[in-house]
Amino acid sequence: MRFYSTNNPDVTVSAEEALFHSMPADNGLYMPAVVPYRNASFVDHIAEGSLADIAFEISRLYFGDTVPDHALADLVQQAFPFDTPVYELEKARKYVLELFHGPSLAFKDVGARYMAAFMSYFSQKTDKEINILVATSGDTGGAVAMGFHNVEGVRVSILYPKNRVSDLQEKQLTTLGGNIQAFEVDGSFDDCQAIVKTAFLDEELNKVLSLSSANSINIFRLIPQSFYYFRAYGQLKQVGTPIVFSTPSGNFGNLSAGVLAQRMGLPIRKFVAATNLNNVVPNFLVSGLYEPKESVSTISNAMDVGNPSNFVRLCHLYGNDLDTIKQNIDGYFYTDDETKMAMQQIYQQYSYMACPHTAVGIKGLEHYLENDGQACGVALATAHPSKFKPLVESVLGRPVDVPERLARLAERTKQAVAIPANFFAFKESLLQTVA
Repeated sequence: MRFYSTNNPDVTVSAEEALFHSMPADNGLYMPAVVPYRNASFVDHIAEGSLADIAFEISRLYFGDTVPDHALADLVQQAFPFDTPVYELEKARKYVLELFHGPSLAFKDVGARYMAAFMSYFSQKTDKEINILVATSGDTGGAVAMGFHNVEGVRVSILYPKNRVSDLQEKQLTTLGGNIQAFEVDGSFDDCQAIVKTAFLDEELNKVLSLSSANSINIFRLIPQSFYYFRAYGQLKQVGTPIVFSTPSGNFGNLSAGVLAQRMGLPIRKFVAATNLNNVVPNFLVSGLYEPKESVSTISNAMDVGNPSNFVRLCHLYGNDLDTIKQNIDGYFYTDDETKMAMQQIYQQYSYMACPHTAVGIKGLEHYLENDGQACGVALATAHPSKFKPLVESVLGRPVDVPERLARLAERTKQAVAIPANFFAFKESLLQTVA
């Protein structure tokens, strides 16, 4: 399959090039030249499988014969030794899709491990080291660090905003060492993301290093996230009612992945874009005007994005038609106080501990279902509550158990390079780091 630039549809590249180069030279984003639509029988068939089974069938559509079936089967099994189960809150009405059963306890494991497997496979053809740049508002960094740790031929540089990630999130980014390097940026996530984007367009840097990204600006971080929408459908299709997905949203890669699944033929009735006070997209859905703004710091920090990169992908997936976008997506946003109240209500009503991001998703789902009595709703649980242990314990007034694979990070020593929110400072530091 070929992939085009959102800034110039005439510019197309192969799947392998889109995987490694992340962004076109024209500063656009790669999109599949043709979204591979499949009929109901195909969708029903693959949705009955495991996450790895679904990944195999969909990956074949994008990679074609560039990856033989036997190698593809090994790669998806390597990427997905875990599942994404649906948890019932209210029978035949309200569910949570738990995406935190991977090694870093966040939904980003799905995309990060998939990219690590396929980059490792293709990089074996060359001796050139790949340098992955990642901006994170919280969970992406940990997932990428764990997914790529000790992968041969790959170095990872993770940029994160100082004092804007949780303690355990920071430990995941900064304690692995080896081929993983963390940069603590004195700024916001938007600053980190701007630095990464500038790096991909810097001629000097690209002459010295082979750069790639594991952010959702890379289409192959986004494609695997569509897999768990199919997996959720497979677990709930017997309910027999239309399915609505409520997605906690920051950079909008997760929601774009759901829309991609819908464009492929997955019967999704509606999406809910649930955000915190970084409400650029919910405002757009009301006004029709897209007005990026400086990000606001909230307790749901992974969604603190004021200029979501994947907004352009959402528009392309719906043919840049505002009416179609509004027909398919409803947007709601919540303050920190509303998020805390939602966390309390969810626990009181369902005995379910939700991280602040998941609570925003469930709150958005409940908001939508008030006006749709026929749908079955699924909120995406994007992170395990233990990743926000102090906050969750403070809000709920009860202890949160920390899985062993996360707890053992607490005693490790942080190792990060502190830099200002400036591209040239990062560039100088990066070149010194990899020299």
